[in-house]
Amino acid sequence: MSIPLAVIGCGKMGRLVEQLAPEYDFTVTAKFSRSNIAALSRESLHGASIAVEFTTPASAPANLLRLAELGVNTVCGTTGWYDQLPQICDAVSRTHSALVYAANFSVGVNVFLGIVARAAALFAQHPEYEAWGWEIHHSAKKDAPSGTLKKLAEEMRAAGFAGPLPLSSNRAGAHIGTHEIGFDSPSDTITLRHTARNREGFARGALQAVRWIQGKTGVFEFREILAELTSPQVVRAAQSSPSGNHQ
Repeated sequence: MSIPLAVIGCGKMGRLVEQLAPEYDFTVTAKFSRSNIAALSRESLHGASIAVEFTTPASAPANLLRLAELGVNTVCGTTGWYDQLPQICDAVSRTHSALVYAANFSVGVNVFLGIVARAAALFAQHPEYEAWGWEIHHSAKKDAPSGTLKKLAEEMRAAGFAGPLPLSSNRAGAHIGTHEIGFDSPSDTITLRHTARNREGFARGALQAVRWIQGKTGVFEFREILAELTSPQVVRAAQSSPSGNHQ
């Protein structure tokens, strides 16, 4: 049975989530943009108790507070609002709802975060290595550095890397997103890079989080739940295999 889903934000990501939702057994029953977000209510959700939020840093906090008040479990891919995370967490806790948020919902990017953190921990023991972070996105992207690059730097610092770590950004053309972390010494250079080919990976990661968040309470980063996620292909393969049919 298809599960009702609300989409908050009708930009490129919101439209892609709507397009892919049926593969994850969801049907988008309500869509909200800047023009009708004031009408967000239990009635206008048309049965949806789960939402995906991809809007703007200025809009996201109010949207998340309203969704929490309505008891809607939400997956949020908007960045730039994390200074208000404590207030959002309080609202989610008070209403016994749930929130999964991330600077980037690509499974590959979140694995990349772990790889970079591990590399940073190793290079932290060798002070001759300095590091840098760089990224490029399309010219319409509003924040620079991106939330993903900031998160990469945070993970490196948390892993113990205390050396220089300048961050730089470029905005040009239609680049979906490339993030690079490098380590350099007088003897050699090591470069780690993730390049997105399209936005589909972001949307699929968000929809996997939507499957996971059903029936949950609390606030989670996407990386925290990564090991518990399954794609529709994995689920269907398990269901069609002999072992998957055992009761």
